[in-house]
Amino acid sequence: MKKSYVYLLTNTNNTVIYVGVTADLIRRIYEHETGVFCGFSYRYNCNKLVYYEEYSNIDMAIEREKQIKAGNRRRKEYLITIANPEWVDLAKEWLFPYV
Repeated sequence: MKKSYVYLLTNTNNTVIYVGVTADLIRRIYEHETGVFCGFSYRYNCNKLVYYEEYSNIDMAIEREKQIKAGNRRRKEYLITIANPEWVDLAKEWLFPYV
């Protein structure tokens, strides 16, 4: 079965947090970075991947996305800080190390 992901993006100053879900994390991050869609993440320049979770199916990922979105900013910051204390761009560090 295809993997799915819940991910959190932020802007350069870490002032906005965007929560999304996708079946293709690399493609979706590329779309955020290139501004393919003119939605929330484009408007607030959220293209820095700071957190993600992997799931075995999309239904589980969607349920987790709803759970994270329902939480307040402090909970989102906690999730990020536990896994990525420096809030580094994981796409640059891991997914696209040569970009």
